[in-house]
Amino acid sequence: MARSLLPFTIDPKRPRISTKELRAQLSEPLRQACDQSPFLTEYLRHLPISEIGMPEYYEKPGRNLGDLKYRNLIYPIKEGLYVHIFPDTVGERDQHIAIEPTVVVDVDHLMPQIEAKLVNWAEEIGRIEDKEEKKQLLLQILDSICTTDPNANNGKRKADKILLSPTELEAVRYRVLRDKIGLGVLQPLLLDPNIEDISCSGVGPIFIEHKIFKSVQSSINFMDHDDVDNFAVWLGEWIKHPVTVRNPLVDAVLPDGSRINIVYGREISKRGSNFTIRKFSGTPISILELVGFGSLNYLMAAYLSFMLEEGLNMFVVGATASGKTTLLNALNTFIKPDAKIVTIEDTPEVYLPHKNWVQEVTRSMGAENKGGEVGMFELLKAALRQRPDRIIVGEIRSIEAVVAFQAMQTGHGVISTFHASTVEKLIQRLTGDPINIPKTYIDNLNLAVIQQAVRLPNGKGARRVMSINEIIGYDPVSESFSFLEAFRWNAANDTFEFPGYMNSYLLENVIAIKRGIPPHRRKEVYNDLKRRAKILEKLHKEKGVTDFNELFQILTEARKQGLL
Repeated sequence: MARSLLPFTIDPKRPRISTKELRAQLSEPLRQACDQSPFLTEYLRHLPISEIGMPEYYEKPGRNLGDLKYRNLIYPIKEGLYVHIFPDTVGERDQHIAIEPTVVVDVDHLMPQIEAKLVNWAEEIGRIEDKEEKKQLLLQILDSICTTDPNANNGKRKADKILLSPTELEAVRYRVLRDKIGLGVLQPLLLDPNIEDISCSGVGPIFIEHKIFKSVQSSINFMDHDDVDNFAVWLGEWIKHPVTVRNPLVDAVLPDGSRINIVYGREISKRGSNFTIRKFSGTPISILELVGFGSLNYLMAAYLSFMLEEGLNMFVVGATASGKTTLLNALNTFIKPDAKIVTIEDTPEVYLPHKNWVQEVTRSMGAENKGGEVGMFELLKAALRQRPDRIIVGEIRSIEAVVAFQAMQTGHGVISTFHASTVEKLIQRLTGDPINIPKTYIDNLNLAVIQQAVRLPNGKGARRVMSINEIIGYDPVSESFSFLEAFRWNAANDTFEFPGYMNSYLLENVIAIKRGIPPHRRKEVYNDLKRRAKILEKLHKEKGVTDFNELFQILTEARKQGLL
């Protein structure tokens, strides 16, 4: 199986810095963390501090740390663990080291003995589904088979307890819980909220896409092809979607909502088995956080809030990993709180704070699904009978687009993501094979928001809303589509322009009417737009609101009071 290979050597014979000397060098936050976690202290005692320096400690690392030229820092993650971003001296990739109780205490030689004794309780352990109950049972069993008392096995009764040091016992308890309840060596990566993607390309290290430090290398390594194959098989069994030679491809969802893809064997993957986990981020990033990141500005957020609260149809369009779903989730706070919403997805990624939310997921054909396959097309047709105010499709890829456009025509608001790079490419894909939407139907889609991963003028990577486009109509005589670019990103200076100001078709001819503005005064809608943008800016900058759910609650209350 996989092993954790540190970028420095732990030599028990090498003189180490004493705990007293170490504490004298620690910052106060790092000293407090060491007081809570003895294994963190031991890790620091083994670090080559004379070579890399003492790590800085951050309770909650901010995105500004990505600007650091030299990254040597420690931060806490869930369940009392820590991460060390270890600096790479040759300029390739910094390392992501999970600091666990086992990181400097080798218990590999003890685990076969522990496993042999746990077999006696295998049936009892297997019957328990609740995670907390299973954890308590495992801890009780370990207390019964392990001891730190050298005299525990003396006397008349049979000597059957495994003698461990206190640090070994802590490490064994952690290791058993990690492997029996968690996802084994991957568990610390799932507990790190700063990780977006976990990728194993075969033999060698696991790679990580970090929200702050981008591409980093994990200390977790697979030593040979058998290691990767065995782990892929174990992973498939753990998620109850076994991989075999006959069924080498698996797409599934982990209990925390993360998406996992497994490819098994060297017949279809020349570098051997591999897997990718796309982490579920929990509470989504809010639209105000995205404004803070520079993905869009307050005026654009206000514009999109008008469109969504009035039920207009919208696609968020872009390439893979461009931030489409992140943006879609952030925008969901603008949907009216009393709306009934149905979401339809292959893998659950869409999140809504609304109470009247029906969440539906496709079902693939397989041994565990004897009822057969249920696809996006079938779920979308069923959703039309549920009288939703909004239908959100996680991603439209094929013929389900036909039903989506039928839903638009019958007055159901539809939101989705779509793979395309421009409005022109979006229309080409919708009207071409295999989707074949009639060209006269395209104007049922009101908005196309183009999202991309870009390179900023300073050379850094980022995600930006490239443009917000109003789709106006189709001219059958010239066989051409007309659309208006309401907003666009200026790549030269990383700012946003508003070419649709005093020229927006949707604001003047749709939103103004829905907001009760008379036709001869429809230009007043731009004042409403600016006012909405000011409200969002004040909430963000003056009130410090960034949380997704908090923003939704504030907007809900503001609507009740007629302030929006």
